[in-house]
Amino acid sequence: MTEELDPPVRDLADIPAVEVISRAAVMLMSSAAEKLGLAAEDPDYGTHVDLDEARRVITALAGLVTASVEYLGPHAGPIRDGLQALQRAFREASSVPDAPGMGPGEKYTGPVY
Repeated sequence: MTEELDPPVRDLADIPAVEVISRAAVMLMSSAAEKLGLAAEDPDYGTHVDLDEARRVITALAGLVTASVEYLGPHAGPIRDGLQALQRAFREASSVPDAPGMGPGEKYTGPVY
């Protein structure tokens, strides 16, 4: 009976690369949003804010997006927009914002203002 309730498991070899990359990007975006406190009911009082961790995740996301943009097709635009929104949110959350081009992932994406 539990087999009927469990979703079918897909073999990783059967999943297209664009789907794997997109899922990884969404997971990194979600993690960054959590670490910036954006997922809290009141983002000004997020309990999970960790800018050091957010910087790492955003930089990893920027590297993934930059390296795979040619494979993402129509998914590239929304993923890039999400990345830039996170980079801006990081800048706003920082008490001492990084210089343009020095923020998380900006060595891959260029300056985000």
